[in-house]
Amino acid sequence: MAAEGAVVITGANRGIGRGLARDLAASGWPVALVGRSLEKLEAVAAALPAKARARCYAADVSDWEAVQAAVGAITKDFAIVYGLVNNAGITCDGLFVRMSPADWQAVLNVNLTGTFHFTRAIAPIMMRQRKGRIVNISSVIGLIGNAGQANYAASKAGIVAMTKSVARELGGRGITCNAIAPGFIETDMTADLPEKVKADMLQRIPLKRFGRAEDLAGAVRFLLSPDAAWITGQTLVIDGGMTMGS
Repeated sequence: MAAEGAVVITGANRGIGRGLARDLAASGWPVALVGRSLEKLEAVAAALPAKARARCYAADVSDWEAVQAAVGAITKDFAIVYGLVNNAGITCDGLFVRMSPADWQAVLNVNLTGTFHFTRAIAPIMMRQRKGRIVNISSVIGLIGNAGQANYAASKAGIVAMTKSVARELGGRGITCNAIAPGFIETDMTADLPEKVKADMLQRIPLKRFGRAEDLAGAVRFLLSPDAAWITGQTLVIDGGMTMGS
């Protein structure tokens, strides 16, 4: 399909964001890559297909002023900002009774407040255009919880709730807002988990493998496409069947 404008991808310097950037660029979408490290973003951009149109923007999604500056630069570089994929996220795991307020807040600041910041900054642009697609990357942990991840679960559950509210507010302007809740995806963030944890997780997945970024890419492309024009406020679970019935 012909791209209707640029897609902004936060957390594009690694993992899921990097995979989505590669897929969307290969599909013809201009991409605005956002992350904390400009050097890492430029490495991602350099690995995209030769004909890809990509620009890089260093910003901490938890910093409102930095987000505003990045979005200002994006709007100067691209005539239309059609899509936003809120993907930036971190973990800081620990048992709830030992979790420090700092660890709690750090995860909320990036995962949930960062999603708010970019959506808040870009929504007025989409409203003026009277079109746009917002895709928020949540997690199955936000739907079912997980021991040792109370902060992460809370942030990802918040994204699901925010997605529904934003969908209600912006739908009248031709803007959709949906979420994707991935299961266990192989990324550099999950690579450091103990082998026993990964083995236990694998036993819970009916499809008997961990997910990859490309397993999410088709769903993101669909939600950006005209085929999803009448879908909003929804959360699509992509987890190999791990949480069905939960």
